[in-house]
Amino acid sequence: MLKWSSIILLVISCQSLADGMVVDKVYHPYVTVNEREFEWRFMSSQTDQSNVLAQRFGYGHSFYENVAFEVYLVGERDETGDFQLSAYEFETRWMITEQGKYWADWGAVFEIEKQKSVNNYEASVGVIFEKEIGITSLTMNLFAIREWGQTIESEWETEFRLQYRYRYIPELQPSIELYSGEDFVGIGPGFMGVYRIEGQKQIKWEAGFITEVANSGKNHTLRFAIEYEF
Repeated sequence: MLKWSSIILLVISCQSLADGMVVDKVYHPYVTVNEREFEWRFMSSQTDQSNVLAQRFGYGHSFYENVAFEVYLVGERDETGDFQLSAYEFETRWMITEQGKYWADWGAVFEIEKQKSVNNYEASVGVIFEKEIGITSLTMNLFAIREWGQTIESEWETEFRLQYRYRYIPELQPSIELYSGEDFVGIGPGFMGVYRIEGQKQIKWEAGFITEVANSGKNHTLRFAIEYEF
């Protein structure tokens, strides 16, 4: 137990700046051969100063048995309250190890995002770790992020995400989630589930409510995602 606590505290202490949303999807290291999917993500964050609403609409396809590609349209609510397309994102997920073959399962994720209106970019590389512990699963994501562009300062960032999940039944799996970024450490409950239809057809859903604990003041984030895989 001391080993896991030391690892988690070390990763949190390595946090850098993160101008974007720290609370997002916790990635798992698995890819299903020939899978295709449609995905929708919703995120709402409320602080004492702002109320941010963002959505992602994505389509993905695994052209190889251990690599999947996905493209997203990113929409955000602007300062006038209108919702509009704000960025494009391209993502590659790589399942490094075969599921269950080693002590833990490993994967990686690569992302690049371009803002729609200006030449601002964000590229990230993430390491994915997942370990089954009895009827529970521990998943950790560690991201190195580089931002540059026309109206932003070039800089490196780091983000950390953790999910400790109880595999109650496939359709309902409660969890505790932790997120760390620039001046942000948040924790809260999460839920996810899988409803299998037939063959590779299934619906995955997940949700979480994260509260910042690093600073005083209100900072609550609600996240929700649903995927249809076929």
